[in-house]
Amino acid sequence: MNSIVSINIVRFVVLVFVQILILNHINFLGYINPYLYILFILLFPVKNNRTLFVFLSFLLGLAIDLFSDSGGVHAAACVTIAYIRLVVLKFCFGMVYEYQAIKFNNVEFGAKMTYIVILTIIHHLILFSLEIFNFSKIILTFQNTLFSSAFTILLCALVTIIFSKNSK
Repeated sequence: MNSIVSINIVRFVVLVFVQILILNHINFLGYINPYLYILFILLFPVKNNRTLFVFLSFLLGLAIDLFSDSGGVHAAACVTIAYIRLVVLKFCFGMVYEYQAIKFNNVEFGAKMTYIVILTIIHHLILFSLEIFNFSKIILTFQNTLFSSAFTILLCALVTIIFSKNSK
Protein backbone atom coordinates (compact mmCIF):
# COMPACT_ATOMS: atom_id res chain seq x y z
CA MET A 1 0.00 0.00 0.00
CA ASN A 2 2.85 2.36 0.81
CA SER A 3 4.35 1.96 -2.67
CA ILE A 4 1.03 2.95 -4.29
CA VAL A 5 0.96 6.15 -2.23
CA SER A 6 4.55 6.99 -3.08
CA ILE A 7 3.98 6.29 -6.79
CA ASN A 8 0.99 8.65 -6.80
CA ILE A 9 2.90 11.36 -4.94
CA VAL A 10 5.76 11.14 -7.43
CA ARG A 11 3.29 11.09 -10.36
CA PHE A 12 1.54 14.20 -8.97
CA VAL A 13 4.76 16.18 -8.51
CA VAL A 14 6.35 15.11 -11.81
CA LEU A 15 3.22 15.88 -13.85
CA VAL A 16 2.84 19.32 -12.24
CA PHE A 17 6.48 20.19 -12.94
CA VAL A 18 6.40 18.87 -16.51
CA GLN A 19 3.23 20.84 -17.18
CA ILE A 20 4.55 24.05 -15.65
CA LEU A 21 8.13 23.98 -16.88
CA ILE A 22 7.70 22.47 -20.35
CA LEU A 23 4.16 22.01 -21.63
CA ASN A 24 2.74 25.41 -20.64
CA HIS A 25 5.30 27.01 -22.95
CA ILE A 26 4.13 25.06 -26.00
CA ASN A 27 1.68 27.15 -27.95
CA PHE A 28 1.54 25.42 -31.30
CA LEU A 29 -0.31 27.45 -33.97
CA GLY A 30 -1.39 29.94 -31.32
CA TYR A 31 -3.97 27.79 -29.51
CA ILE A 32 -2.83 24.17 -29.24
CA ASN A 33 -1.54 23.30 -25.79
CA PRO A 34 -1.10 19.82 -24.31
CA TYR A 35 -2.35 19.26 -20.76
CA LEU A 36 -0.59 16.09 -19.68
CA TYR A 37 -1.26 16.73 -15.97
CA ILE A 38 -4.74 15.17 -16.29
CA LEU A 39 -2.97 11.82 -16.54
CA PHE A 40 -2.84 11.88 -12.73
CA ILE A 41 -6.65 11.89 -12.61
CA LEU A 42 -6.94 9.30 -15.37
CA LEU A 43 -4.55 6.82 -13.74
CA PHE A 44 -5.43 7.32 -10.08
CA PRO A 45 -6.31 3.95 -8.45
CA VAL A 46 -10.01 3.12 -8.50
CA LYS A 47 -10.19 1.57 -5.04
CA ASN A 48 -9.07 4.69 -3.14
CA ASN A 49 -11.24 7.10 -1.19
CA ARG A 50 -13.35 9.21 -3.56
CA THR A 51 -13.32 12.31 -1.35
CA LEU A 52 -9.54 12.22 -1.19
CA PHE A 53 -9.41 11.75 -4.97
CA VAL A 54 -11.61 14.79 -5.67
CA PHE A 55 -9.55 16.83 -3.19
CA LEU A 56 -6.26 15.77 -4.83
CA SER A 57 -7.73 16.63 -8.23
CA PHE A 58 -8.61 20.07 -6.90
CA LEU A 59 -5.05 20.52 -5.58
CA LEU A 60 -3.67 19.42 -8.94
CA GLY A 61 -5.77 21.97 -10.80
CA LEU A 62 -5.02 24.64 -8.22
CA ALA A 63 -1.26 24.05 -8.56
CA ILE A 64 -1.51 24.45 -12.33
CA ASP A 65 -3.68 27.56 -11.88
CA LEU A 66 -1.23 29.15 -9.46
CA PHE A 67 1.72 28.72 -11.79
CA SER A 68 -0.24 29.53 -14.95
CA ASP A 69 -2.11 32.53 -13.51
CA SER A 70 -5.37 31.16 -14.91
CA GLY A 71 -7.83 32.04 -12.17
CA GLY A 72 -9.18 28.60 -11.22
CA VAL A 73 -10.23 27.18 -14.58
CA HIS A 74 -7.91 24.18 -14.28
CA ALA A 75 -9.16 23.42 -10.77
CA ALA A 76 -12.79 23.53 -11.95
CA ALA A 77 -12.08 21.25 -14.91
CA CYS A 78 -10.09 18.80 -12.77
CA VAL A 79 -12.76 18.56 -10.08
CA THR A 80 -15.42 17.99 -12.72
CA ILE A 81 -13.65 15.09 -14.41
CA ALA A 82 -12.70 13.61 -11.04
CA TYR A 83 -16.36 13.71 -10.01
CA ILE A 84 -17.71 12.12 -13.21
CA ARG A 85 -14.86 9.61 -13.53
CA LEU A 86 -16.91 6.78 -11.98
CA VAL A 87 -19.60 7.08 -14.64
CA VAL A 88 -17.01 7.10 -17.42
CA LEU A 89 -15.22 4.10 -15.89
CA LYS A 90 -18.47 2.17 -15.77
CA PHE A 91 -19.25 3.13 -19.37
CA CYS A 92 -15.81 2.23 -20.75
CA PHE A 93 -14.93 -0.85 -18.74
CA GLY A 94 -18.30 -2.33 -17.79
CA MET A 95 -18.09 -5.42 -15.61
CA VAL A 96 -14.35 -5.08 -15.02
CA TYR A 97 -15.14 -1.85 -13.19
CA GLU A 98 -18.11 -3.37 -11.31
CA TYR A 99 -15.81 -5.89 -9.64
CA GLN A 100 -13.21 -3.18 -8.88
CA ALA A 101 -10.67 -5.18 -10.87
CA ILE A 102 -9.39 -2.45 -13.19
CA LYS A 103 -5.66 -2.40 -13.70
CA PHE A 104 -4.93 0.11 -16.45
CA ASN A 105 -1.96 -1.90 -17.68
CA ASN A 106 -4.14 -4.99 -18.21
CA VAL A 107 -7.25 -3.55 -19.90
CA GLU A 108 -7.62 -3.61 -23.64
CA PHE A 109 -6.27 -0.65 -25.58
CA GLY A 110 -9.62 0.37 -27.13
CA ALA A 111 -11.37 0.70 -23.77
CA LYS A 112 -8.42 2.61 -22.33
CA MET A 113 -8.39 5.01 -25.29
CA THR A 114 -12.15 5.55 -25.05
CA TYR A 115 -11.72 6.41 -21.37
CA ILE A 116 -8.86 8.83 -22.07
CA VAL A 117 -10.71 10.48 -24.98
CA ILE A 118 -13.97 11.04 -23.07
CA LEU A 119 -12.37 12.54 -19.96
CA THR A 120 -9.91 14.63 -21.95
CA ILE A 121 -12.60 16.17 -24.13
CA ILE A 122 -14.80 16.93 -21.12
CA HIS A 123 -11.83 18.47 -19.28
CA HIS A 124 -10.84 20.62 -22.24
CA LEU A 125 -14.40 21.71 -23.01
CA ILE A 126 -14.88 22.92 -19.43
CA LEU A 127 -11.41 24.47 -19.34
CA PHE A 128 -11.80 26.47 -22.54
CA SER A 129 -15.44 27.37 -21.87
CA LEU A 130 -14.43 28.94 -18.56
CA GLU A 131 -11.27 30.48 -19.98
CA ILE A 132 -12.95 32.16 -22.96
CA PHE A 133 -16.36 32.60 -21.26
CA ASN A 134 -18.00 34.27 -24.22
CA PHE A 135 -20.87 32.68 -26.12
CA SER A 136 -20.07 34.65 -29.26
CA LYS A 137 -16.71 32.86 -29.39
CA ILE A 138 -18.17 29.35 -29.23
CA ILE A 139 -16.32 28.33 -32.41
CA LEU A 140 -13.01 29.34 -30.81
CA THR A 141 -13.94 27.32 -27.71
CA PHE A 142 -14.67 24.22 -29.80
CA GLN A 143 -11.57 24.76 -31.92
CA ASN A 144 -9.33 25.00 -28.84
CA THR A 145 -11.05 21.98 -27.31
CA LEU A 146 -10.71 19.84 -30.43
CA PHE A 147 -7.08 20.55 -31.25
CA SER A 148 -5.75 20.65 -27.68
CA SER A 149 -7.67 17.46 -26.90
CA ALA A 150 -6.12 15.69 -29.87
CA PHE A 151 -2.64 16.75 -28.79
CA THR A 152 -3.29 15.80 -25.15
CA ILE A 153 -4.80 12.42 -26.07
CA LEU A 154 -1.82 11.61 -28.26
CA LEU A 155 0.60 12.61 -25.52
CA CYS A 156 -1.32 10.66 -22.83
CA ALA A 157 -1.43 7.56 -25.02
CA LEU A 158 2.30 7.77 -25.71
CA VAL A 159 3.16 8.24 -22.04
CA THR A 160 0.94 5.36 -20.92
CA ILE A 161 2.43 3.07 -23.57
CA ILE A 162 6.00 4.06 -22.78
CA PHE A 163 5.64 3.79 -18.98
CA SER A 164 3.31 0.78 -18.81
CA LYS A 165 4.61 -2.44 -17.36
CA ASN A 166 4.10 -5.35 -19.70
CA SER A 167 2.55 -7.99 -17.49
CA LYS A 168 1.89 -10.50 -20.24
